[in-house]
Amino acid sequence: MPIGVTVARYLKVFKSADPAWFYLHIACQCSAYIIGVSAWGIGLKLGADSEGITYGSHRRIGIALFCLATLQVFALLLRPNKDHKYRFYWNIYHHATGYTVIILSVVNIIKGLDILEPDDKWNTAYIVIISTLGGIALILEAVTWVIVLRRKSSAGLNKSQNGTIGMNQTNGYGGRQHQQA
Repeated sequence: MPIGVTVARYLKVFKSADPAWFYLHIACQCSAYIIGVSAWGIGLKLGADSEGITYGSHRRIGIALFCLATLQVFALLLRPNKDHKYRFYWNIYHHATGYTVIILSVVNIIKGLDILEPDDKWNTAYIVIISTLGGIALILEAVTWVIVLRRKSSAGLNKSQNGTIGMNQTNGYGGRQHQQA
């Protein structure tokens, strides 16, 4: 899931990556959903086979994750067009639910590792992986902001200097803009 979010968040800034970033995002998230549902099913089976042993918070978080992730899959089917008046609200829902799923899954994996009581190296490895992904996201966030701000300042500078929208009348994203008379 974090890789799918990273693809969507940081590749869509590059117009040349459209629509590839979208399909990569969908592929990553669908794979994560299938793996997550499989893990949820295994958890249900193990829970049923372990009478008298319950891990309440791990179980509740797992059920919440399954429900939220399933809502995300169905939300894809209800996604409005880019110019639809409800797309803004759909995006808020999609981002909030997606980030909630990621946070809850990280927490639940840590809880699951605590239940299994593996060697410390497994907990350390998981924390290192999650920290590395977080560090990469921070670096990509900074790079993305630099690109977007340069694009905006370049478009504004070109418009104010010569009355055009940008170099070769582009909008800073590579798209052509018509000059206003």
